[in-house]
Amino acid sequence: MRRLVLASLAAAMLAGPALAAGEKAAPATVAPKFVNVPQDAVLSYNLIGLNVTDAQNNTVGEIKDLVIENQKLAGYILSVGGFLGMGERYVVVAPDSVALGYDADAKKWKAIIGASKDQLKSAPEFKYDGKFKR
Repeated sequence: MRRLVLASLAAAMLAGPALAAGEKAAPATVAPKFVNVPQDAVLSYNLIGLNVTDAQNNTVGEIKDLVIENQKLAGYILSVGGFLGMGERYVVVAPDSVALGYDADAKKWKAIIGASKDQLKSAPEFKYDGKFKR
């Protein structure tokens, strides 16, 4: 384990100057501001892969990604339709379209949307292309 840590640090130190040499100018930085995480917060790893259900508890999609704009959550990218990754398409919904909550009894997060699977399938499609290409 110690060797792995040392090797990682050495690789990072060697890569640092190479990466910096390719940049035209160093980005402006500011001193970090440290914050506390509120008890009612949700972390991104709890959302990515979370099934989204309708009011009748039918699975209508899955949260695949988060849209961050101006340092704020701007949307959820949902995967709708398809089976085992085949034929799925992506749509983006506003964060306030999805009700998130933690089910303490089941010990898991829940996401509920006020839309049917058919409504989501007919929504404008988001494509991972251009600067968003995976």
